[in-house]
Amino acid sequence: MPIKAGTGVELTKIYALAAGAALLALILGSLLFVFMAKPAIGDCGGSRMGSGDVGGPFNLVDGSGLPVSESDVITKPALVYFGYTYCPDVCPFDIARNAVAVDILAEQGIDAVPVFISVDPERDTAEVVAEYAEAHHPKLIGLTGTVEQVKAAADAYRVYFKKQETGDADYLVDHTSFTYLMLPKSGFADFFRRDTSAGEIAERVSCRVNSG
Repeated sequence: MPIKAGTGVELTKIYALAAGAALLALILGSLLFVFMAKPAIGDCGGSRMGSGDVGGPFNLVDGSGLPVSESDVITKPALVYFGYTYCPDVCPFDIARNAVAVDILAEQGIDAVPVFISVDPERDTAEVVAEYAEAHHPKLIGLTGTVEQVKAAADAYRVYFKKQETGDADYLVDHTSFTYLMLPKSGFADFFRRDTSAGEIAERVSCRVNSG
């Protein structure tokens, strides 16, 4: 069958256009992959949740026995931790680590505060949490309250706790051991597991504060 004049040129144009379209699709696909693989601008790593997932109003008692709410306590970036003063190992380590993170942030010019909320209101009176806070860090805010108040605060932060019924005064309390970063205006910003170092906490807090 005879080939019409110009057919080869047209085919060449078609192949060129097809190759160009394929190349463009490849480039766009690569850019999309890179864009999706890279963290979004302002992403500080760690854990991200919606602001409504953790935190909320609470009414507790501070070390002076005075009633306080979340607006009284979270006036600056706060590292909120639920534990109890009789905790033999986990709580002291976590609180000490949070205190170190606060000191690192202070060196960077960021004023943050560690907060300790007791999940053992039967033993942790206002006086007890005040002494506990003073012994751990000058900025540490110790809070307690009635069983109902503590339960409401724990529920707001999605914290689990349960007293081990042993029949004596030396009981332990099972509890969630996360530390929550709360910001005054926007609320929940991040949370830190037990294996997160003080340096990483400080780095992530700094990023959240500076990007906010």
